[in-house]
Amino acid sequence: MSIETAQSARLDVAVRRVERAMLLLEQRLARKVAEAGAQAGDLFDQDRSQLAADLDTCRARLRQLEEAGAEAAAALDTAMAEVRAALAEKAGQS
Repeated sequence: MSIETAQSARLDVAVRRVERAMLLLEQRLARKVAEAGAQAGDLFDQDRSQLAADLDTCRARLRQLEEAGAEAAAALDTAMAEVRAALAEKAGQS
């Protein structure tokens, strides 16, 4: 076997080792990307669930505030009517 043939054989072995290492690296990288994507999907679902729950809470609070506003408006209407009646009564007595 000549020196060139021996060097060529060693070079072929080294190239195959590098190719195998690259293949293993690509496989690991693909696995890591898939895992990260799955985790991101889970986090997105959790965020979406939390946002939906927060939205429901806000809508319930909005209904409460609307009801309180309606009650306050009714109380103001009653108070204004009473003040008008008292003013009218006082004007009638003068």
